[in-house]
Amino acid sequence: MKHTRYKFSGSFTDFYFDAGFAQLKRITDPKATVLITDENVFNAHAKRFRGWRTIVLKAGEAYKVQATVDDIIRQLIEAEADRKTTLVGIGGGVITDITGYVASVYMRGIRFGFLPTSLLALVDASVGGKNGIDVGVYKNMVGVIRQPSFILHDMLFLKSLPQHEWENGFAEIIKHACIKDAAMFRELESHTLKTYQAKPRLAAALLQRNAQLKAKVVQQDEFEKSVRRLLNFGHTLGHALENEYKLMHGQAVAIGMTYACHISEQLTGFKQTAKVVKILEQCGLPTYMPFDKQRAFDVLKMDKKRERKEMNYVLLEKVGKGIVQSIPLVRLEKIIQGLPS
Repeated sequence: MKHTRYKFSGSFTDFYFDAGFAQLKRITDPKATVLITDENVFNAHAKRFRGWRTIVLKAGEAYKVQATVDDIIRQLIEAEADRKTTLVGIGGGVITDITGYVASVYMRGIRFGFLPTSLLALVDASVGGKNGIDVGVYKNMVGVIRQPSFILHDMLFLKSLPQHEWENGFAEIIKHACIKDAAMFRELESHTLKTYQAKPRLAAALLQRNAQLKAKVVQQDEFEKSVRRLLNFGHTLGHALENEYKLMHGQAVAIGMTYACHISEQLTGFKQTAKVVKILEQCGLPTYMPFDKQRAFDVLKMDKKRERKEMNYVLLEKVGKGIVQSIPLVRLEKIIQGLPS
């Protein structure tokens, strides 16, 4: 079990790579721990949850709402969970987001950790301390930034992952390569998704590289004042489309990245859109789609990245080099109206 510790502004997060579920007992006392998972993960791995107090939620983004938080808190009170209790989110991004949020508000904050089970959660959602819930079509509108005490990687969970979840997670991997790692982009160009699925060691190394890339960015800018904003590449328009069109997160981000490349062409002179589109399609991800441009803009302008009359938009100068550019909303609206579909 590889152990790496990352220091953030007010806390540490211990990463346990190449680990297993069995090691969880060494990190947190089962008697003072409550696991939070969803029906899909629980049903696929029921034996592993034996001997642990577990709250099982319905699966899906539709349940990443305040009503679910209220229900978990009610169950924690009934279980007499106190300030010494640790919550562990075992699941994809929805579970890690909710677990971190509940742990941050229950009794004004208790210890929590994650055992991410989806690709998306392994490389993105579990890392960086963003925890929150959706309000209507507005993604992650309510939440906190608070770091987990630990993140444990158990690659065995990937065996029960459906194909679309692999594709979903690769959107965030491609995003990391686009904004920060041209060498990783070249690696992705030379491997298919099937290669990573067939070679667990290769996949584990890629996932670890991505988790570390994100952790380092967050270390530099935990509260998103500068470089951390780059991690929103593809997310501004992507989030506006995700709930509106019932897309998976990775699908929405892939479409958002495609259009961010087109916006980059206009504003930074970016010339590699075709390369990005090719790699997304190679991983089974969507790129272009017809959408209601006015409606998307109306949702997008409520995004947390807006500052008064301008939007901080993540663009590319070239593959491996993302930048944040402030675009006046009036101009952005015209650009979005002119995007291809």
